Amino acid sequence: MDKEKIIAELNRHKKLPYLDYRLKQETEDFTDTLFYTLFDANTPVAVNLELLEKKFDKLMDMACWDLEKPSEELWGNYISHLPQILENLNLDAEAILNCDPASLSIQEIYMAYPGFYAIAIYRLAHELYEEGVPLIPRMMTEYAHRQTGVDINPGAKIGKSFFIDHATGVVIGETAVIHDNVKLYQGVTLGALYVAKNLEKTKRHPTIENNVTIYANATILGGETVIGANSIIGGNAWITSSVPPNSKVYHTPEIKIKTTPNV
Repeated sequence: MDKEKIIAELNRHKKLPYLDYRLKQETEDFTDTLFYTLFDANTPVAVNLELLEKKFDKLMDMACWDLEKPSEELWGNYISHLPQILENLNLDAEAILNCDPASLSIQEIYMAYPGFYAIAIYRLAHELYEEGVPLIPRMMTEYAHRQTGVDINPGAKIGKSFFIDHATGVVIGETAVIHDNVKLYQGVTLGALYVAKNLEKTKRHPTIENNVTIYANATILGGETVIGANSIIGGNAWITSSVPPNSKVYHTPEIKIKTTPNV
């Protein structure tokens, strides 16, 4: 096959489906600008809100989506939620400061904790998800996933004072529901018990009630699974059924130690 035929074949296949990766890059830039607008002391809020509206319009134009609400109405609804989002994120930061003895200052939480960053981008993306904006919320949380190792689907519902410690490897599925004052450690999965496309519109992921702590590498699966309030889930636990409130669940491995005698 000559070069011209190769080029023609590549062009034919790369259009199935049509992808414009500028949308991905512009979404990441929008996410950074949004984060700085809320948290950076030297970033002027009024100026940046106008800039963000222009960036948002550009994203919607690039995507060419046929939505019931015009871009201007979507943006107006979105920014009306930003004060509440910021208030919730401040509660998240305070929860981390109060729970983690390694945290030295509130500034450290905002600037150096990957768990906080992942939660922040999730909360900002979730409101767009709730407004029915497709793809952009998922690209926002995937951007945070790439930077932090935390994979939170923007469709998940997460309450106040949420704490992810160490962050890496945490997975929270689309239909998960997390109530207030919940703490997760690294490697926790809130996932689906079964994976099938016909389950798309069903609740596939667990519900975590108030004041629950879930330690490292625990796996909790299933849309009907509820972890009752004030419970503690130990590390490496595998849970596929509900746990009553005020429970302690733990996995006990068999550990054998053999010591070689001194020769």
